[in-house]
Amino acid sequence: MAIGRGSGRDERREPTFGSGPGSSDIRLTPDDRPTGSGGPAAPRREDGPRFDARREPDFSDPDRAADPERREPSFGPSAGSGAAAPEREPMSYWGWVMGRSRPSRKAAAPARGRSSSRPRRSLIGRLVSFVVMLGVLGAVAGGGVVAYYASRMPPLENLEIPKRPPNVVIADMNGKPIANRGETGGASVPLSEMPKFVPQAFIAIEDRRFYDHWGVDVFGLARAVKANIERGGVSQGGSTLTQQLAKNLFLSPARSLERKVQEAVLAFWLERKFGKQKILEMYLNRVYFGAGAYGVEAAAQRYFGKSIRKVNISEAAMLAGLVKAPSRLSPSHDPEAARNRADIVLQAMAEEGYVTREQANTAFRVTPPSPAPKPQGAVGYVADWVMDQLDGLIGLYDEDLVVETTIDPKLETEAEKALADGIAKRGAKLGVTQGVVVSLAPDGAVKALVGGKNYSESQFNRATAAKRQPGSAFKPFVYLAALEAENLDPDSIRNDAPLKLKGWTPENYTRRYGGPMSLTYALSQSVNTVAVRLGVEAGPVNVVHTAERLGIVSPLVPNPSIALGTSEVTPIELASAYAPFANGGFEAKPYVVRQVKTSDGETLYKRKAEAQKQVVDTSRVGMMNAMLRETLRSGTARSASLAGWPAAGKTGTSQDFRDAWFIGYTAHMVTAVWLGNDDNSPTKHASGGGLPVAIWSRYMTEAHKGVAVASLPGEWIPPVAEPEQPGDVYQAGPGRNADEPYSSAHVDEGYYDDGRGDRRAQRERRRDDGPLGFLKDLFGGF
Repeated sequence: MAIGRGSGRDERREPTFGSGPGSSDIRLTPDDRPTGSGGPAAPRREDGPRFDARREPDFSDPDRAADPERREPSFGPSAGSGAAAPEREPMSYWGWVMGRSRPSRKAAAPARGRSSSRPRRSLIGRLVSFVVMLGVLGAVAGGGVVAYYASRMPPLENLEIPKRPPNVVIADMNGKPIANRGETGGASVPLSEMPKFVPQAFIAIEDRRFYDHWGVDVFGLARAVKANIERGGVSQGGSTLTQQLAKNLFLSPARSLERKVQEAVLAFWLERKFGKQKILEMYLNRVYFGAGAYGVEAAAQRYFGKSIRKVNISEAAMLAGLVKAPSRLSPSHDPEAARNRADIVLQAMAEEGYVTREQANTAFRVTPPSPAPKPQGAVGYVADWVMDQLDGLIGLYDEDLVVETTIDPKLETEAEKALADGIAKRGAKLGVTQGVVVSLAPDGAVKALVGGKNYSESQFNRATAAKRQPGSAFKPFVYLAALEAENLDPDSIRNDAPLKLKGWTPENYTRRYGGPMSLTYALSQSVNTVAVRLGVEAGPVNVVHTAERLGIVSPLVPNPSIALGTSEVTPIELASAYAPFANGGFEAKPYVVRQVKTSDGETLYKRKAEAQKQVVDTSRVGMMNAMLRETLRSGTARSASLAGWPAAGKTGTSQDFRDAWFIGYTAHMVTAVWLGNDDNSPTKHASGGGLPVAIWSRYMTEAHKGVAVASLPGEWIPPVAEPEQPGDVYQAGPGRNADEPYSSAHVDEGYYDDGRGDRRAQRERRRDDGPLGFLKDLFGGF
């Protein structure tokens, strides 16, 4: 018997199993269908064949009708029934699939007034089901978000750890670091070379379960969320060390859901690709500690003035505490806050068993953190100059380097102190705000370089970059050119008298003239007129070539005024140009870099010992030293003090007292001192023979302690100078511009240009042997 969904319809057609005209019709009629009333069944039709194998239900059994537990199916009213069929409740598709005969939940009461045997779920059960359903949906949604943001990342197999920006360690002549340069501020240090409590401090305060998770710490994240909820703000972070490293290596600092998802993905990748120790080493060498310090080595150097290899437990704790807020917890900014944070780190270390309670309690009391060092001093000028030269020495580089220099740290400190103290005591009175001290060995090796009064206030390196007029400090090159061109010697006589060069009238500082005098006396007293006469005799072009041969590299203008130092030069090139007088006449190019190595010890550059080039013959070196020694004995630098050492040098003061110089030397060292103002404004009559000589004397005295005394090269014995002090400042008189290029037409008719006038004056001077001649010599004529 086939039962369909429309069994209540009167016009239901039952299937037929025969197609011939004589086949029997076995379809049911409405009379054959049960009524569900429990009454007697309708009589069966007898016509047609009967199938004995099929057993039709017998609804007339009185026992079945009396059974109260049995519900008979109802297929609708009979054809003759007058009662209206009840309206069937619509059944959903899923209800039909799961079972068509399932009773409706909307029934007010079960049949026959009996309570339902199906138990209703409690509220807790429904709540649990709801939560589970939400969890499943959340997991699906979260997985989709993760998959979406992860898809926006480059393929992990193509990722490479970015190289750490190279750090350059600047070392002194003994190999001891004196400065760092580079984006990180410090070199990378292997984990094996750090004290064990350094990584332990970071693990204790930043990621206690570092060795238990695979990049993301779910328990730590839950703990951080709980703490933040309890405190009503963000008091803890849930990022692991691996996540922090992933952020530092690949991601921006912007806070967003996308960055956090990518951070987690990258943390899993880092954990799979690298071991815990490698991750810890990379983290410690890249994390930021404030003040431009990246990595524990840079931080230890910056805050404690020592390598991370030498820090103690309390210092390691302070560094670990800095990571949370580098600026706010900086020891140099708020020492008390830094100590309090370090105490928290020590407590965490004790809780994790890295240190004992006793060690944690006594760490600050027994070994307090070292005070933060003072801001970088004058050695910063050296470091900057080294970095300017590095590309030219080794080309491009992408690894940590160690640059060994020629700097003597003791002399660097002494030079910085001498300059700073000199300006502090007398700078305001003299109207001087800046200065330079540069000291070279006779071969050109820079032993000390101070490019300004205070590096933290101004990083401009005046020693190597400031172009200033040398004034009379340029005269030695004029005298040397004249010695070579005119075959003169220190005893040669030149007339100190007014002269004109096509409208230009150079004058002495005192505007007085001494008449005929020896070259030694004229140079020691810095007589301007004699220097100009010698420059014209030798030829300005020849003077320029002589200065360039000795080491001047700045452009020089070949005109008569060059004899008075009107062309600008830098302090370091002026000092190097004096070095041939100290070393016997050999070229001395200034240099500061001796060797460049990688952090692994591979040599990338090493300065080769070059063959010495003779730029001044030995006899004239002796003559120059004889004349320049007189400057310190009785001339413009007679206030110089360097007990026991033969020394020589020259003062210089530019026009309107804008620059004050002294370049002095011994057989051991050449040192130049410059004072002035950055805006080129005039000083208050600061001259080379004053404060520059005082600074030079103080520094050179310290620099020569413990050094064996040596004589200056050369055999010339200078005569005794006459006790007159004309000064060393020139003033350009009215007329032609002093910078006008020279030509022979500029020489006044009264000025000799063949040397005969000098020889005639010498003969006349020799005839003045009586008292009148002595007075003429003393007062320069009548």
